[in-house]
Amino acid sequence: MKKVNIGIVGGAGYTGGEMIRLLINHPNVHISFIHSTSNAGNAVSKVHADLQGETDLVFTDHLQNDIDVLFLCVGHGDAKKFLSENTIAESIKVIDLSQDFRLSAQSTINGREFVYGLPELNKEKIQSAKNIANPGCFATAIQLGLLPLAKAGVLGDVYTTGITGSTGAGQGLSATSHFSWRANNIQAYKSLQHQHINEIHQSLQQLQGNDGMQVNFVPWRGDFTRGIYISSVIDCGLPLDAIKELYREFYTGHSFTHLSETMIDLKQVVNTNKCLLHVEKQRSKIVVHSAIDNLLKGACGQAVHNMNLMFALEETAGLKLKANYF
Repeated sequence: MKKVNIGIVGGAGYTGGEMIRLLINHPNVHISFIHSTSNAGNAVSKVHADLQGETDLVFTDHLQNDIDVLFLCVGHGDAKKFLSENTIAESIKVIDLSQDFRLSAQSTINGREFVYGLPELNKEKIQSAKNIANPGCFATAIQLGLLPLAKAGVLGDVYTTGITGSTGAGQGLSATSHFSWRANNIQAYKSLQHQHINEIHQSLQQLQGNDGMQVNFVPWRGDFTRGIYISSVIDCGLPLDAIKELYREFYTGHSFTHLSETMIDLKQVVNTNKCLLHVEKQRSKIVVHSAIDNLLKGACGQAVHNMNLMFALEETAGLKLKANYF
């Protein structure tokens, strides 16, 4: 079986480590190199201790062009800088996990055009794409809860709250990522101005075309490491059974997003590439709950799903993961 040769840039961070964990076990992948300037020469398992006994790979500060796809697991702004400063062969496909190319007005660099990589929205485009802008974690969870309503043309203003684990802040320490601050604590941040709001609007308008629709989003920092839990409130006059049918129909044929008849929780999705949804209704308002693992469905798992689609592999290859429920 011919394998896809891949390179990873930014392999020392949380998303880099998660990408390595997925790809060393992917049946159709060979990791050609893992790039990290600060860790060049170090064993990958020295930086990512959970990979001891799993791989003998060593970080390098050299790039190779004999690969099929390059994953950029770098910070926001750094992907654009990397592609500006380095010559990457045109034949190499790029999957970027930063926010640099997610918006259509910023989706091109050096002749490379990036497709927004939400499979439940753009599956056919992804299959023929050469470059992918992987969606944001909050954006993924919120959009998957709203896309069926947007397609039906019944989505009005949205009021949504979401809580995320500490890994969403990256590996670098800050005042709000230290254990002594995070433990037994919770805090709202970036109220109504989170950076993912624009890409959410872009996707919803792609389906519904309503420029006046607003997503009013208040994110929260949570006292746990992995996962995102979203609750979105929307006015909707449709009966609950009709709303559920919209969701079932929209997600038919999609491997990782599922509507649950019972209330969902984070433990059902952590360590998986799944998004679970639950819809409830009181009077004229519905609440859509969605839950994902921010490092998998919200980042690396979705990036691997995109790679599978781009190379006509089995969609779930390398992503058949069970939740850590106990």
